[in-house]
Amino acid sequence: MPGNTIGKLFNLTTFGESHGEALGGVIDGCPAGISIDLSKVQYDLDRRRPGQSAIVTQRKEPDQVRFLSGIFEGKTTGTPIGFIIENTNQKSKDYSHIKDAYRPSHADYVYDQKYGFRDYRGGGRSSARETACRVVAGAVAKQLLGEVQIQAYVSAVGDLALPGNYMDYNLEQAEKNIVRCPDPETAEKMQEYIKQIRKEGDTVGGVVSCVVKNLPVGLGEPVFDKLHAELGKAMLSINAVKGFEYGSGFGGAAMRGSEHNDRINKDGTTQTNFSGGIQGGISNGMDIYFRTAFKPVATIMQDQETIDKEGKEVTMTGKGRHDPCVVPRAVPIVEAMTALVLADHLLLARSNKR
Repeated sequence: MPGNTIGKLFNLTTFGESHGEALGGVIDGCPAGISIDLSKVQYDLDRRRPGQSAIVTQRKEPDQVRFLSGIFEGKTTGTPIGFIIENTNQKSKDYSHIKDAYRPSHADYVYDQKYGFRDYRGGGRSSARETACRVVAGAVAKQLLGEVQIQAYVSAVGDLALPGNYMDYNLEQAEKNIVRCPDPETAEKMQEYIKQIRKEGDTVGGVVSCVVKNLPVGLGEPVFDKLHAELGKAMLSINAVKGFEYGSGFGGAAMRGSEHNDRINKDGTTQTNFSGGIQGGISNGMDIYFRTAFKPVATIMQDQETIDKEGKEVTMTGKGRHDPCVVPRAVPIVEAMTALVLADHLLLARSNKR
């Protein structure tokens, strides 16, 4: 199975399944001498951890990361950084009912068709549990990036959207509620809505927005490796993601050039930022901001018509422990994937220097 690695100079390869012995990864290309605060790595992993609140999956995993190589006396050695996260709370019997049947809108069917065999326990490799590895690597990448600030937050749950834009809020407030929305009033409405959806045995999607500050000018490699293209690919590689837009996004299609053009000041900043901090595929020093849309979780606690391995029509009802809405736990994942892309492009930019 190819496709388990992201990055050119700073890269991550992950392994493991949702109900296997452990998940893990290898980070390669991290320069030597970078101080790594392991508590910050664990902090981000705890933000993604299942069972952290009443509105997420109740699978109880401690998600303690254990580093095996590449870090000595608190600093990177320049060699591959290996790590594992053990699975401790698998309940594989919860998935026995889908051993021979396919959940609608899930990877079950296509995995079986592609490989002729699948791990039906929690979705195996297709499970969003794999993203725990990304969060670990992203937390390392954040420390390589230094002063660069990456802040993601929930901006919509279903049709409940946060009014205004990111500049209207103190984004640090997002971590003060379980929805991870920076506006307490909107967060409370989102929380109650998710609880209602869960009681109905259903799921709901949402949007995670992300802002990057203090990024230097010059990151991004035209023509095919534009910075926004790399960020888009990274976000779309996350489970359940259905859309990505940066800067003015689709709204820019309704504007005129005279409205949309970002006038450049003498110091190189721009008076507006419809470009979203990226021009010609290269960072321009302004804030990068983008939105990532997540679909409702495919496994719902309601009867659904589907087919089994023999092509026969069957009725199935979801079982087990699942998120009614993924976006609160997706916030650190979006940050992690952003950090991985930026760390890779920071090293690429350094390699281009004369």
